[in-house]
Amino acid sequence: MSPAAAPVRSPPRAAKERLRLWIRMLRLTRAIESELRENLRTEFAATLPRFDVMAALYRFPDGMILSELSRYLMVSNGNVTGIVNRLVNDGLVERTLRGGDRRTSVVRLTGPGARSFESMASAHESWVNEIFAGLAPREAERLSARLKQTDIYPRIAP
Repeated sequence: MSPAAAPVRSPPRAAKERLRLWIRMLRLTRAIESELRENLRTEFAATLPRFDVMAALYRFPDGMILSELSRYLMVSNGNVTGIVNRLVNDGLVERTLRGGDRRTSVVRLTGPGARSFESMASAHESWVNEIFAGLAPREAERLSARLKQTDIYPRIAP
């Protein structure tokens, strides 16, 4: 006779509520991201990854090497290289050799690239503001602070 299998127990209520929270957050994030992607596409003929690369380079006006940019964005070097190449071709990003080393280049926004990003960033902020318009500023601040206080935040946030 085989040993009896352990009974399957339902997770406690707290675990179920946390799972529901995760699902709601994921659905909300996906819906917001979808709307932002569509807005970037229709208003600027841009993609969200392109916006993200430009945002990172805007934060680092002295430029970044591609591996730093990849780590910062938490994506592969290959993904970043393709986006950067297209931005260079469009005149929005420039690539220069790092200290004369032909193996390592630094990428940074050009003047037109910075102005283009500023225009996209302004629209992006407006779209996000519209999406969260039903949330009072103080409520948004409290929710953001609370999410930051969770034990998991330091493990997932760069």
